[in-house]
Amino acid sequence: MGSEHTAKAFDTDLQELTRLVAEMGGIAERMIVDSVGALIRRDVALGQRVVTIDAELDALQKKIEERAVLTIARRQPMAVDLREIVGAMRVATDLERIGDLAKNMGKRVAALETDFHPLKLFRGLEHMTDLVQQQVKSVLDAYAAHDLPAAMAVWKGDEEVDAICTSLFRELLTYMMEDPRNISFCIHLMFCAKNIERIGDHATNIAETVFYMIEGQAITDKRPKGDMTTFATTVPNT
Repeated sequence: MGSEHTAKAFDTDLQELTRLVAEMGGIAERMIVDSVGALIRRDVALGQRVVTIDAELDALQKKIEERAVLTIARRQPMAVDLREIVGAMRVATDLERIGDLAKNMGKRVAALETDFHPLKLFRGLEHMTDLVQQQVKSVLDAYAAHDLPAAMAVWKGDEEVDAICTSLFRELLTYMMEDPRNISFCIHLMFCAKNIERIGDHATNIAETVFYMIEGQAITDKRPKGDMTTFATTVPNT
């Protein structure tokens, strides 16, 4: 009876962790869409809302960490059960970092005080955001459903985002060379494109966590990445 009670209590704890991760995921997805929407529409108020809501994401991540540690201490889970808890903590960490990247973009909205409004660049940024936001949604669904093939599809899809990022970067360089007055604006967009690309990397991290939870080991294959050499040397990690 005691072990049955412990198993039920553990299941309850795990369900709560999964619910909190899902709540974090919903906020993070919204932040991605709103931060880029604010940039494109020059909506300073929306950008500020993204900055403000990041505190909710941070609080949820802390709550997940505390609950996970408490569950490990109380239930002393083994093998697959322990991986479930570690997985929840890992996913929460990636979602918190996604929130930080979206917040950084939200902060940049106020700095884009210019009449320069290159539609081609914005369309590229929107397309890249759509792809990344879909990656985040798909990988969170895969995490909730323990769907390894779906998680691996996200893991393999990172190259497309990198290719768009490189293409955007080249476009931005062209605009900067054409008119020095565009430089400040283009640098802000460069950082934003890099942030979106990094959000895609965090989606890939979550896919690797799903693999670890199900298979009990790390992925040994090399992560698929597009050619980002030029971009990486030009845009510093800030």
